[in-house]
Amino acid sequence: MQILGVIPARLGSTRLPRKPLQLLGGVPLVVRVMEHVRLFELVDRLVVATDASEVAEVVAARGVEVVMTGPCQTGTERVRAVACAPSFAPYPVVINFQGDEPFLPREAAEGALRQVVQCGNDVGTAAVPLLNGDMGDRNRVKVEVTPEGRAQSFFRDERAGSTERLWQHLGIYAYTREALARWVDAQPDPQELGEGLEQLRAMALGLSIGVATLASVHSRAVDTVADLSRAEAHWRMALEATS
Repeated sequence: MQILGVIPARLGSTRLPRKPLQLLGGVPLVVRVMEHVRLFELVDRLVVATDASEVAEVVAARGVEVVMTGPCQTGTERVRAVACAPSFAPYPVVINFQGDEPFLPREAAEGALRQVVQCGNDVGTAAVPLLNGDMGDRNRVKVEVTPEGRAQSFFRDERAGSTERLWQHLGIYAYTREALARWVDAQPDPQELGEGLEQLRAMALGLSIGVATLASVHSRAVDTVADLSRAEAHWRMALEATS
């Protein structure tokens, strides 16, 4: 089965301006992400989707395919803009590697794909155990997982519930082509707009979202200046460990 990998990269982030071009270990964040994803060797074709020529130039210089898109409201919308192009029609499964996850574990991508390709879900994603303090941090998206391994809800604010069912959501999605089209073509759900979580639209549509749950690993999205500082510290520690 042919798999298309897309890294959406939006320059106009509000919490961390010019996020894809922020430096991590002296290299733009989007480059760190795409180099990391390349090592997975899980996709048949990898592209970066952006509406910014500055990002496109940086990516193209590193030998990764770039697709320029128009303005998009969400990362999934940007992924769909790529997937619906005629040249990408042969790929029945699309995986969205978010451009702010430079330490995403390979197991997360494998698990998300497995939820679609083997388990038959419309969408696949991944999660790790919540760390101390994460439940009260609105920047950490949480997911409640059913005993059958599917997402029951996504949320930002603190919520009571079984710790066995509440996880930290990772920024990774695999979709069937049909599910991706339904997701993007639908109107935003009111709860999605209130929470600022686009995956709530998929849930409102009744799409099944399988969740691969992983052991505790370091995988922090870079959403804020503080996140970038933590990522830089983690990068240096990892570099020292291998030197």
